[in-house]
Amino acid sequence: MYRKGYRKIRENHAQKNAENCCQKNGRLFDSSKMEIKKMRCVIYTRVSTEDQTVENQISQLKEYAEHQNWNIIDIVSDVASGGKSANERSGLKKVLAMARQRKYDVLLFWSLDRFSREGSRKTLEYLTKLDDFQVKWHSYTEEYISSLGIFADAIISLMACLAKQERIRISERTKAGLERVRSRGKKLGRPQTADVAAIRELRQQGFSLAQIALRCNISRARVHQILSA
Repeated sequence: MYRKGYRKIRENHAQKNAENCCQKNGRLFDSSKMEIKKMRCVIYTRVSTEDQTVENQISQLKEYAEHQNWNIIDIVSDVASGGKSANERSGLKKVLAMARQRKYDVLLFWSLDRFSREGSRKTLEYLTKLDDFQVKWHSYTEEYISSLGIFADAIISLMACLAKQERIRISERTKAGLERVRSRGKKLGRPQTADVAAIRELRQQGFSLAQIALRCNISRARVHQILSA
């Protein structure tokens, strides 16, 4: 009798809790209590030049986040080229650092090219970092580019394929560029005076500082120094 009574109490308690609970905006609520948890949101915006403004991005992203019932804890902006790395963009660097520290749950940005224009490979690296830190991400103008929906895995797989193809193209262009340099009698390696022209030529071909440094066996800082001279 005792066991049957205890079992009935548990069943009644579970049923009561289920009746009090409801689902809203992807979160679990209990009608007898306050909301369990709001997703903490960071908004990231970017423009390329000082004469552009992020105000339009911010206003619409704030409205969207509030509609989702997210708790906006910070708005981070960059005025920089999207082709620059996180080390060269203080805003993006801050966003990734906050994610590493688990300070928010979802990153909201205007579009993928506002987030990064470093190519599929580097962009995928940033998004993968966010996933590793258990932070979701969502593009306001591209609803399908999101880790919140049912197509998150498909989007990641597609971007991984694009990143792979991008690595292949970069490798092919790099090899072709080096062959052109060598065919003109230029030597590659730690730069002597004669190698400066080769480094400048590789840069004109569209290779990044990191790619030139790797191929020429010098530091990225040295490549930057040579190109800035």
